[in-house]
Amino acid sequence: MLKPVHMLKLKAMCFLVILCLVRNNIGEQCTRHFRMETMHLMTVALCNYVGEPEADHVTRSLCFQLEYVPRTLLLFICLLYMYKQALNLCKIIPKQNTSSRSTSNRSSSPNSMNISAINENEVKFKITLCHCSLNDNRAALVEMEGIPSKARTLRMNLTMGKLYRHSRHNRSAISCYKECLRHCPYILEAITALAELGVAAKDILSLFPQTPNRSGRPPFDNFDSSRWLQRFVEAQCCIASNDYKGGLELFTELLQRFPSNVHILLEIAKVEAIIGRNDEAIMNFEKARSSDPYIIDYMDEYAMLLKMNSDSSKLNRLVHDLLNIDPTRAEVCVALSVLWERKDERRALAYAEKCLRIDDRHIAGHIMKGNLFLSLGRPDAAVTAFRAAQELRPDLRSYQGLVRSYLALSKTKEALYAAREAMKAMPQSAKALKLVGDVHASHTGGREKAKKFYESALRLEPGFLGAALALAELHVVEGRNGEAVTLLERYLKDWADDSLHIKLAQVFGATNMLQEALSHYQAALRINPQNEAAKKGLERLEKQMKGVDPDAPEEDEDNEVEDAEGEQEEAELL
Repeated sequence: MLKPVHMLKLKAMCFLVILCLVRNNIGEQCTRHFRMETMHLMTVALCNYVGEPEADHVTRSLCFQLEYVPRTLLLFICLLYMYKQALNLCKIIPKQNTSSRSTSNRSSSPNSMNISAINENEVKFKITLCHCSLNDNRAALVEMEGIPSKARTLRMNLTMGKLYRHSRHNRSAISCYKECLRHCPYILEAITALAELGVAAKDILSLFPQTPNRSGRPPFDNFDSSRWLQRFVEAQCCIASNDYKGGLELFTELLQRFPSNVHILLEIAKVEAIIGRNDEAIMNFEKARSSDPYIIDYMDEYAMLLKMNSDSSKLNRLVHDLLNIDPTRAEVCVALSVLWERKDERRALAYAEKCLRIDDRHIAGHIMKGNLFLSLGRPDAAVTAFRAAQELRPDLRSYQGLVRSYLALSKTKEALYAAREAMKAMPQSAKALKLVGDVHASHTGGREKAKKFYESALRLEPGFLGAALALAELHVVEGRNGEAVTLLERYLKDWADDSLHIKLAQVFGATNMLQEALSHYQAALRINPQNEAAKKGLERLEKQMKGVDPDAPEEDEDNEVEDAEGEQEEAELL
């Protein structure tokens, strides 16, 4: 029988394999008759893959078990086996040709030698792609390193750059991506990767070919291509260095040059989501989807924004569409996690972990996982998740998650270090300043410092509502309710935001101005009818207005506990 550890390995790979063939309906064409005809080839390939001898008892065992292995996994393993056999033939045939030529005293032509070399390298690359599909990056990298550097094509260098980056060999990855741009300056994926790896914009631009053509101009100077390409490089370098404002300006300029371009719209929406311009980000995501309804890139970011806006109908429709397009993508798993966050946090966590099994470098997956761990009261696990996101690419959300996690663990020193690290990385960010203020506001002795940081954030970005709300909360804590109301009402003239109305309602409720508090809770619910904080605040206020203590326990509290226990038993039975 096949060893249990090998069957576990096969079952694990069933979840990790990228089901690209299913999208081409190849799975539907693999009928049972076809599977039985190719059973022997598959068993030989599986025996070779798991290291078992090709014996009759192993073959019989695998023939039975193949019915329960996904078709795409079998196809990739068979492809891997056949490519390896082809590689062996590539190595044997040149030897035979050499011996036959030596007996006939003929000199080998360079073309025949090149054909065999090119074939062998192409087969090695196909083996690499099979290993990548089976999520075996180490074996893929070994195959790629067997191809001479001068024989690597553009696609080979791009794949090798990804593999080096996944294995955290950043210098080698940079060399591969640079080689891609020497071949062709329009490989935008290579430009983005180099920017994220810390390469300066001038160094990237120096890789572009500058040889003049017959007209005496550089080869990509026509149609103003050099200018837009330079702007694209600068924009990606700005975002990689956390200069979101500069990157957004450059991408907006590019959008004027290429109106309704899906890639640029997605980049703009992603940056707007990071810096907190949620309404603008949602609008640009919707524009991108209207141009290309099958887009999946960054749709998990869009799902997070819809959840923050409590737009459950759009979120449901988005997840439904993504599942119909490609349920195996990491972005789809994060969108499912966002959808289940309010209903079942543990199920949402399972989807976030599934996302990271598909792609352990997916930043949104790590951030979602960290947020869920915080909601489940596991801040220590949240620190690990946010650190993983930060190692891939430090951005504001990973710093915010780290600060919240450390404060939940009462580790003020570590929280302050993370907030200061964010401020150093983003010196022109009002949100980074606000993050330092949040740490100081968490303890009584730091409130004066917190006030200075909040005021500095508002001077840097006068429309930053988050800093205004935090400063108002600080005024309330220190008993300056009048200053809090004045500050919030000043922002109310320009912002129709539900959180602003809720904060005003809370301040008025604390000063026993119940009618004013009621009007602001109602205004918040008009803006966002799904706002749970407004619903709970309004319910509490109504009890207070009736003269009932809102903190008093309900009369039928015991019955509710008994019902909860009964529901738990029913859940266990189901």
